[in-house]
Amino acid sequence: MESTALSENEQSAKTLTTVIYALYAASFFIGITAIVAIVMNYVKKEDMAGTFLESHFRWQIRTFWFGLLWGVLGGLTMLIVVGWFVLVANGIWIVYRIVKGWLRLNDNKPMYPA
Repeated sequence: MESTALSENEQSAKTLTTVIYALYAASFFIGITAIVAIVMNYVKKEDMAGTFLESHFRWQIRTFWFGLLWGVLGGLTMLIVVGWFVLVANGIWIVYRIVKGWLRLNDNKPMYPA
């Protein structure tokens, strides 16, 4: 029988990762929380090295930067209608990434199977 119990340090790090997912989710209503989340990702990134949470941090960081890229491109092309589709697709993609990451975190699984 395999134990899935986390050590105290791992549980604390998992809680931090959960808070960061929550900040990304809250950014749909309060945009500034995504900035707080990305700063936290970079500040605590080294602390997650070698744990299953490292892949969650990589997932969160990529979600932020690619979401920002597509958000800017969508915003710039709004005048030629295609930008609206880009923004909607980007929003759906970000929600998918937050939900998928949060669910795998809840199951104590890394984002990228080893």
